This record gives sequence, C-alpha cells and structure tokens, in this order.
Amino acid sequence: MTPELTEFQTGLDYLKSQVKNLPKKPGVYRMFDADGQSLYVGKAKWLSNRVTSYTQPNRLTNRLLRMVAETRHLEITVTHSEVEALLLESNLIKQLKPRYNILLKDDKSFAYIMVTEDHAFPQLTKHRGKRLRKASYYGPFASASAVNKTIASLSRAFLLRNCTDSIFSSRTRPCLQYQIKRCTAPCVNKVDKTEYDKQVEAAKKFLSGHSDEVQRHYATEMQKASDILEFETAAIWRNRITALTAIQANQDINLKSLQDADIIAVAISGGICCVQVFFVRNGSNYGNTAFFPRINSSEDVRTILSAFIGQFYSDKIPANLILVSELPKELKLLQSALSQQTRNKITISRPERGDRRKIMEMAIRNAEEAIARKLADTASQRRLLDALTQSLELDEVPERIEIYDNSHIQGTHAVGAMVVATADGFAKSAYRKFNMRNEGAYAVHDGDDFAMMRQMIHRRFDRALKEDPNREMPTWPDLLLIDGGRGQINAVYEVLDELGINDITAIGVSKGPDRNAGREQFHKRNEDSFTLQPDSPAMHYLQRLRDEAHRFAIGSHRTRRTNAQFKNPLDGVPGIGAKRKKALLNHFGSARSVTTAGIQDLQAVEGISSHIAQHIYDWFHSQNNS
Repeated sequence: MTPELTEFQTGLDYLKSQVKNLPKKPGVYRMFDADGQSLYVGKAKWLSNRVTSYTQPNRLTNRLLRMVAETRHLEITVTHSEVEALLLESNLIKQLKPRYNILLKDDKSFAYIMVTEDHAFPQLTKHRGKRLRKASYYGPFASASAVNKTIASLSRAFLLRNCTDSIFSSRTRPCLQYQIKRCTAPCVNKVDKTEYDKQVEAAKKFLSGHSDEVQRHYATEMQKASDILEFETAAIWRNRITALTAIQANQDINLKSLQDADIIAVAISGGICCVQVFFVRNGSNYGNTAFFPRINSSEDVRTILSAFIGQFYSDKIPANLILVSELPKELKLLQSALSQQTRNKITISRPERGDRRKIMEMAIRNAEEAIARKLADTASQRRLLDALTQSLELDEVPERIEIYDNSHIQGTHAVGAMVVATADGFAKSAYRKFNMRNEGAYAVHDGDDFAMMRQMIHRRFDRALKEDPNREMPTWPDLLLIDGGRGQINAVYEVLDELGINDITAIGVSKGPDRNAGREQFHKRNEDSFTLQPDSPAMHYLQRLRDEAHRFAIGSHRTRRTNAQFKNPLDGVPGIGAKRKKALLNHFGSARSVTTAGIQDLQAVEGISSHIAQHIYDWFHSQNNS
C-alpha cells in the first residue's frame, strides 16, 4: 500500500470509529489534522448521518478525499436546532479559518452613521464595530469616504455636533465648526435643547428615508423667512436644502421602489471568485465593495453564496431584503437563521425583471470587472516578483517586501516610513510611519540618517518579536529594501543582529551618478555594489517600490510639519489657560502679535497682571523659546 493510501486509510478508519458514538441531533462538527490545525467546520441536521457520508470514498470529491486523509481528530457541538447550528458554523469558520472551507478572507467592518441617544445633546459621527452605545445607526456604507462625505453634508444641513462627549464638556468657547456653520455650539449654550432636539429629529427623519418631508419643511421655512424680508435666515434654510440635495446627488443609484436591500452578486473566472455587495438604504446607494473568498475549484455558485451569506452576516445586520444573483443552497435555513438573529423577517430572492434585475446585472458586471482587474494585477505582479528574485539573486520569491525611507528638513520634524508590497500589490493597510524620537538607546539627533534607520528597524522588529515571537503571523517580511547606501545597510544589520534576526535579507538602493533614474546602485551585506539594466522590469519595479516609500515618507513629514506650523504659540506657555488665552487673542488679534508684545502692552490686557505679563514676555524672548 502506498503512503498516500495508508494516510487515507488512517483518516477513514478514525472517522468510522467516531461515527457510532455520534448523536442523531443537529449540531456542528470540526475536523483537525495531526498538528491540531483546523481542516473543516460543518453543520448538520443529523450529526451521525453527515459524518457517516465522509466514510464513503466513492461519493467524495478529490478535495474531500484529501481532507479525510488528513483528519486525525473530530469535535462536535450539539445544538437545539439546525438554525442554531448554521449560526455557530459561520462564527467558527471565521474564527478557525479551516483549510477546506470557503473562506471570506478579507471581511471588513463597515462604517455606519451614528446619532447618539445617551447624551442631552446627541452627537452625529461615524461608527465601526460593536454597537455598545445607545444610539440610532444608519448604514452600512461600503467605504469610509462615503460616510465622511455624507456626515459633512449632514453637518451643513442639520448643524449637529460631531465632537466627543469629553471635548463637549470641556469647551469654553465655540469651535471652528460653529464659525463655518456646521454646528450650533450647544457646548456653550448657543442653542437651547428644544431647538437642538428639532435638529436631531430632522436628521433622523432624513436618514430614515423621509427626505422629501424634511426638504418640504425646509423649503416652507425658507419661504416664510423670505416673505417677511429676513433674507439672512432664508439663506440659512437655502444652504441647508442645498446640503441635502448634495447628499442625494452623490448617489449612483436612486430606486424609490427599492428602499432597503443588500445586493449580492457572484462571478467566477480564472480560478478567482468575486462576491460584489451593494448596500441600498432609503432608495439610495450607500456604496459597494468586492470580496474575494477562498474557494475550491469544485464549488458551485449556490454553495459559495450560502457560505458567504452565513459568514458575512455573522457580525452584521442585513437589510430585510437580500437580492442575490443565484439562490443559495439551504435558502429557507439561511432565511430562518438571519431572521432569528435580527428578530426581523429576512427575505432572500433572485430578481428576474424590472429595476431590481437591472441593479443585479450591474452588480454582476462589477464582479466580473473586479476579477479581470485582479487577474491582470496578479499575473503582472507575479512576473515582476520573479524578475526581482532573479535580478537580485534571492533564494526564493519574496511574499512580503518592506521598503524603508525617511524624510526631514535639516533634522526637524523627522519621520520614517515603512511601505509594504505583496503579490497582490501595495498593502496600504500595513503601512507605518515613525515619528523620530530623540531619547533612548536609538535616539536621533541633528538629522542623522543612519540613526533614523536604526531607530525605525529597532522599533519595527522589537515590536514584532514581542507580538509574534514564533513568527506564526504573515506579517514578517522576506525582503527589506532600504533607501540608502552602504551606511544604511550596515545600520539595519546592526539592529537585526542585536535582535537575533538573521534570516531576513536587506538590500540598499542608492541613487546613481548625478541622481539619474535607472543608474541606481544596489548594496548587499558583505558584497560589492551592483547595478541592473535600466530598462529591465526588475529595475522599473524597484523604482516603483522606492517611489512609493518616498511618497509616503514625504507626505507623513509634510503632515507633521503642517501640524507644527498651525500650533498656537500660546498653547505652550505655562500658566496660560483658556480664559487668559482668549483675552490675549481678543486684545491683540493674533498669537503672533502676542509673541512680539512688550510688557506694558501685555499688562493692558484684562486679567494679565504684571507678574503674568513678565512671565509671558520672558517665555517668548528667552533663547530656548525664540
């Protein structure tokens, strides 16, 4: 008997030994290999019958035959019903990520608009994650940008605060939001509670789909103000109407016949599966997003949809209507499970005609186009990685590349940047910036580029060793690309050696003669520097990686520098609180004028004694603060 047959027989014999002890009850079963790694999670109406089906080799696909061969341990959980089993299965799949299940790898926590209800003056803000606060939630939105744009327009229309409760309680004067007419400043009693509650109710009505009612009311108020010649008030109502119109105009889909629905379409091509999800709320499109679940080639669309819906809604609230491109397997069971979970009747249907069919066809096209883009990007990226491996004479194709650069002006506002590239392109969620510290073992002083690189590498990998000492996570790089020459490479290896990391390759990329692109020098440890052909794919790819790191570093540096520039000089003066700061600004007109004022001029400000005036003057005219 061959080793493969022996292994399969071992797994088969184990399952046969377990079957006789399994109950004829609903529940969830979990299969594990010899190392305790999860292979498969499944649900069953009758546990004994379902597991018995795996002991009949002639009825199993090649995928399931491989799974049986690897199975060395079986665990079960008995549930009260098949619906409960389905819900548990979805949660366990997301938790355990079994090798032989259809996996939703790139699930997202979608953003919602939240109007709080546990404060006298409710807050309008963006929310992700669990709904722990007492509040009204509207969404989901497929992207953070869609939420931010909507909130900006809602702020102009309803003038609700978006500050946190702690900031609200500490305000002594209106903030910028009040000045630009995006808030009525309830924090300093610029609006009474009754009027603010009216704003809140109007916002909730609009977000709940009663936009026409709100706009009619605003139009009526505008006309009333105009009739009595209060044109400034009329302009306020006009601006609010304009803000509401902007929200509606930004929607790609406006189907009054389809108030609330989730639209889910599946496409498969080239071994890649894409599930496209659209969110329609109150007749408007709240955005769409694409998922690429891990599937097996033998899976059909109905099975994929069934697995996707179960996992996707395990931590999300669905719309009462879910439109799908194909009816999933176990349709009634899914509907029952989601209805039980949400305590609302959930309907899953496949549209055949009319507007609903049109929007489904659009979702299918989006899924197909997403696959085409991913196939093109993946193929191109793989070819580039193969070329890079050959050109740099690496031992194997890198799965994760980290590129490091820094940015500063004469040592000020120094920022380090880490950019990550994988086979799927740039992983922007893994980017990291480092504000350089001037204290500790790896302190940076006077714009020392080598010290910056040492600090970056130490902070990156010291943290990695603490968080993942066994390197079980896919966040460890195979290759480090360093913007710099021999000195930077020596600095990198100095830190890696100290941390005991000796299996990561680092390569420096320095600008060529006259800083010409295409003539870059590459530096390896204990090897001579070398160049690549200027027109080679590997060179172009390396330039892209370096440019992306440079772009991110420059952007991070500019942000830090800008924040420092706009910092109020008065914020750093000890003993000058909000009241005195306000008095100084009202008197002099600007913080800059305060910094150049004489002692007698400072004393002329209400609340500024001779002692305080001397203190302020000394602060701005001392050598350390000038």
